[in-house]
Amino acid sequence: MSTKNKFFISCEEAKHICDKSQYGEASFWERVKLSIRLSWCRITRAYSGSNVKLTKLIKESKIEAIEKDRKEEMQRKLQEEMSK
Repeated sequence: MSTKNKFFISCEEAKHICDKSQYGEASFWERVKLSIRLSWCRITRAYSGSNVKLTKLIKESKIEAIEKDRKEEMQRKLQEEMSK
């Protein structure tokens, strides 16, 4: 994708950089471009705000997952019961 000015990016590109930034994968220049886009684009700001909220909720959640071996054991027992 070619742009006329390297500091102005499309909304789609801004969303992609926003996602990368949430996981610490965006480069310095990508973050600069995103900051410029956020300064004037309300759609990108809204997307970024939602992204921040979602990331915060996931980090604060106290979800406990079943260990893989325990899950496999439960599946095996279920298969045994179903085959009876």
